[in-house]
Amino acid sequence: MTTALITGATAGIGAAFARRLAADGHNLVLVARNTERLREQATELHDRHGIEAEVLTADLSEDKGIAAVESRLTDRHQSVDLLVNNAGFGNKGRYLDVPMADELNMLKVHCEAVLRLTSAAAAGMRERGRGGVVNVASVAAFVPRGTYGASKAWVVQFTQGAAKDLAGSGVRLMALCPGFVRTEFHERAGMGTGNIPGWMWLDADKLVATALADLARGKSVSIPDPRYKALMGLVKVTPRGLLGGVTSKTGRKYGPQ
Repeated sequence: MTTALITGATAGIGAAFARRLAADGHNLVLVARNTERLREQATELHDRHGIEAEVLTADLSEDKGIAAVESRLTDRHQSVDLLVNNAGFGNKGRYLDVPMADELNMLKVHCEAVLRLTSAAAAGMRERGRGGVVNVASVAAFVPRGTYGASKAWVVQFTQGAAKDLAGSGVRLMALCPGFVRTEFHERAGMGTGNIPGWMWLDADKLVATALADLARGKSVSIPDPRYKALMGLVKVTPRGLLGGVTSKTGRKYGPQ
């Protein structure tokens, strides 16, 4: 049986990855900050699917949290075959309205943790000649929209570059770029969602199914829905100056309230 490690595993996209991978027979290492929720999730997945679910409590906004996950990923006696870097969050407010400490925490989780954990996992995977990494980004990566979008753009660019460097090694890397998904993300950030049109919401379980299929096909970037693929196609042909104004207005309409 193979083992998958998932960060931000207790809710939303991370929990959907855990459900799907457990159902497919993978053992799991579940990473999040809340030990009690992790234990409840691990017990449920073990009882339902008969897999082993290990709990690792870690805060990826802190060096010791990142180091703890790095240590698990580099354990030669318990190799990890699939890493899902899903942990992340949003900040409510425009640039200069968000405290600098919060902006730096975001970069720590979205960029530094992704770099360090991907590197820790990929080194062993390359030695074994197999493995995969899914780095959860966002369609916000493709539009000029504050620190969140900038950090997710970094995730996409880093993942694509690393995927090219590891081509032929047996290690697959993919950036997953969803749109709006019904999770705890917006609630935790204090963002209103009542003004977001129904058609823009994605189902987390369907999203994960598409993502895993795209990883198996060797894609380095996955936009797991035709609606968002069409929107991102329009983004590519829209002048950057115009796009900046449009995304600013859209952010005020569909962003934090």
